[in-house]
Amino acid sequence: MSKAQDLDSEENIRTFIDAFYVKVLKDPVLRPIFIEGAGIDIRQHKAIIVSYWKKLLLGDKSYNRHTMNIHRAVHSEMPFTDEAFERWLGLFIETAENEYQGPFAKRAVVVASTIAKNMKTALLNKSDKHV
Repeated sequence: MSKAQDLDSEENIRTFIDAFYVKVLKDPVLRPIFIEGAGIDIRQHKAIIVSYWKKLLLGDKSYNRHTMNIHRAVHSEMPFTDEAFERWLGLFIETAENEYQGPFAKRAVVVASTIAKNMKTALLNKSDKHV
């Protein structure tokens, strides 16, 4: 993929999510969380995540789930760790910065960083200035 594309359309967001989840599912720390802890059907999950990022980046109104409650439920089955948050965010940033460019890709990195920080604080009951 040329680095000329931005995350400014559903198609580009879908391609981004596909590339990101290839990395997530190869990661020895993250894969068990998604597959065993959350027990996700990856195709269904990616469609939900595309909808979520369309909401965050494009203002689409189709996503209406309570993200924190979903992650609390997974965390109760397979607790998240500092390392998991760091790996998730690192892979997200790597995918965004290496494969996309533009204001939407930059915003996605900022939003993902905020999401990781907020979830880490809420689920692990601590704050980390570096996430």
